[in-house]
Amino acid sequence: MEGIGHRMIKVNGINIHVAEKGEGPVILFLHGFPELWYSWRHQILALSSMGYRAVAPDLRGYGDSDAPDSVESYTCFHIIGDLVELIDVLDPDVGKVFVVGHDWGAYMAWLLCLFRPDKVKALVNLSVPFIRFDREINPVGVWKAVYGDDYYISRFQEYGEIEGEFAEVGVERVVKEYLCDFPVLLPKGKLFKRPLDEPITLPSWLSEEEANYYVTVFQKTGFTCPINYYRNLGRDERIHSQWWVQRRCAIFGASGGNERCQPFH
Repeated sequence: MEGIGHRMIKVNGINIHVAEKGEGPVILFLHGFPELWYSWRHQILALSSMGYRAVAPDLRGYGDSDAPDSVESYTCFHIIGDLVELIDVLDPDVGKVFVVGHDWGAYMAWLLCLFRPDKVKALVNLSVPFIRFDREINPVGVWKAVYGDDYYISRFQEYGEIEGEFAEVGVERVVKEYLCDFPVLLPKGKLFKRPLDEPITLPSWLSEEEANYYVTVFQKTGFTCPINYYRNLGRDERIHSQWWVQRRCAIFGASGGNERCQPFH
């Protein structure tokens, strides 16, 4: 696409694929589900023409980036670890970049700012606000209680179940439904509001060729690794909550509250 370069960068023990263009201050774009670096193609072209170096990775488990097998390899600490090392490679002199996030990319961008503010010059996030859960609350349980068993986050928890249902529907249908009308309720036996024999009319901002790029990539990679991000929501919140405890201990000392200060892993 008009001079966008591609390369693999070794970070945090895995290979991350990045698309990039331009020279100047680095802007790091972080995509969501079920997306790819390609979601930022227009922004890459526009901002690279304005004196910035626009960089968009495929996050781990997506596209051409490595996809570790274990569910536990997709916690926020794994993703943040990837991003911290990626920033060091992209900007070795300063090690600090502008960050733009959407959906899961926004969630990880919030946590990147929280855990490693030294790596971020400024942040722009889309669609996901900063959410801090109480450390005694299971976020998946909260969403399930509020929205029910058909809520997509609820449906994504059982390993292999939703992948099997997506396989029956077909990758093309799944991808186009998500790109055009992100379904939040996925009833068993009737995942989407439209009948499967009803064609999907793409919006004006998405061409058939562009939609097929996503389809081709997800036909190759599948959905398991991207969905593993959702399967780590509970772990992420425990990590997040433990960080707050350690932060409080660092500021006030062990006597600053009733939480016990313990090593933070």
